[in-house]
Amino acid sequence: MGGSFDPHPARRRERVRLPTKRAALIAPGDVIGYEGQWRTVGAVGTDRGPMGGLAVVVVWQEGGAARFPAGDELLLGTPEPPVA
Repeated sequence: MGGSFDPHPARRRERVRLPTKRAALIAPGDVIGYEGQWRTVGAVGTDRGPMGGLAVVVVWQEGGAARFPAGDELLLGTPEPPVA
């Protein structure tokens, strides 16, 4: 049986052709597709998930927060240019 830090098996059969990043590697300023919207990462922290595994806690610049398992792939976007 594999360890908790071994790579996760693929959850889908087809390869994702969109840019993704592991939850554990996101940083403030990244733009992530979440709940049908593009949101900007304001702060990142870690915590234990409900089953005791590592979770990444993201605080959005737009308000609110989310928790992801550290191995999850997140869909990345490009930041929108600031409105002058």
